[in-house]
Amino acid sequence: MSPQPKNIFFSVGEPSGDQHAARLVESLRRLDPSIRMQGFGGQSMQAAGCQIDLDLTQHAVVGLLEVLPKLRQFFAFADQAEEVFQGGDVDAVVLVDFPGFNWHIAKRAKRYDIPVYYYCPPQLWAWGGWRTRKMRRTVDHVLAVLPVEEKYFSAAGIPSTYVGHPFFDAVHQSPLDQQLMGRLKQSRTTNGSLVAVLPGSRDHEVHRNWPMMLESIRRLHQKHPKTKFLVASYRDRQCLWCRDQLTGDDSGLPIEFFVDRTSEVIEVADCAMMVSGSVSLELMARRTPATVVYRVGRFLYTVGRLLVQTKSLTLPNLMSDRSIFPEMVSVGSEEPAIEFLTASIDAMIGDSFYYQSVLRQMDELNALHARPGASDRAAQWITDTLAGKDMDAGTASHADAASDPGRRDKISGAKLADLPHHGIEPASQPVTDRRGDEFRRAA
Repeated sequence: MSPQPKNIFFSVGEPSGDQHAARLVESLRRLDPSIRMQGFGGQSMQAAGCQIDLDLTQHAVVGLLEVLPKLRQFFAFADQAEEVFQGGDVDAVVLVDFPGFNWHIAKRAKRYDIPVYYYCPPQLWAWGGWRTRKMRRTVDHVLAVLPVEEKYFSAAGIPSTYVGHPFFDAVHQSPLDQQLMGRLKQSRTTNGSLVAVLPGSRDHEVHRNWPMMLESIRRLHQKHPKTKFLVASYRDRQCLWCRDQLTGDDSGLPIEFFVDRTSEVIEVADCAMMVSGSVSLELMARRTPATVVYRVGRFLYTVGRLLVQTKSLTLPNLMSDRSIFPEMVSVGSEEPAIEFLTASIDAMIGDSFYYQSVLRQMDELNALHARPGASDRAAQWITDTLAGKDMDAGTASHADAASDPGRRDKISGAKLADLPHHGIEPASQPVTDRRGDEFRRAA
């Protein structure tokens, strides 16, 4: 008699997590076509073959003030998951990020002795370390995507395996729209640059950060009139909202909007301004220098200064011992952040020495960490574990395949502080593009 097909329940709430989980679903299906997958996720997971019981990505929130109005709704979602667990048909639960909600999913799964695996775990090593005890009680194994995660969780007594970050799978596997990229490259004017603008994947991020980015674009256009700006949105409604913020005076701005074309925009751009998020890893892998901003309210900023234990909010900076991507947390007046974005992009498109130094640092970081295969390694671990194989011996080999453990980066324990502006004196000689195209500074 053939064994009963395994059934995995996913809980995924972030748009980026939906994409990471979708690649994991595809890898699991390749390893075991009989495996069944269902749960909470988004459109990408559904397209990959996972039965979506609830599109949780439509309810992504950040911060206590945004969560409170939806508490009753989230508890109802957790009840919905528990009804599935009660049926006795779930062999494992895989969580992806979204910790505030996923703690409840993990707790309810453990009531029925269902093993819980956390892929792309919450960054407890950066902030919220007091939640480690909760994770130890409710999570059986962490599939870490950063070297520091495996080290942190293992030291805390939580079994962990470093598999690598799935964003590098996206860079390696995802086909790009060559026709679009060709058109964008041809649109580059002589002595001009292409600047990617990434206003965030969540609606509230877009609403908070895009006005600052738009004002920075206006100022950069005055200084670099031949530079073109490519705005990449995650959803149609976000793109439309961004476009609606333009005024009649902006009719001459060299700006173009895109939906679901973030990878193409990043690939062709010379540099980028972005809202802090995991997409910074794709920028790193595609060798596109970026400046990072994140606007928060005063309450969240005050709490963050007390809780956040790292010197940076940007993953490439955390993986390095240097601040590769200039970054700033914006609170209160928007003007300092607008000046910061403007100065940082001005340096990237106007100073060849600075631009090339950033590329060299990105190359060094990519050589250590930007290796594809995270989704396959995670899927192999899950299928082997469900099949009853001993994975302890394989843990080291999985980690070694993804990165050299002897060169793992250490995370600073410094408190979050205001991040300074990046002042660079402009160079006067030609600038060489990272793809070999030479262009001169716009007058």
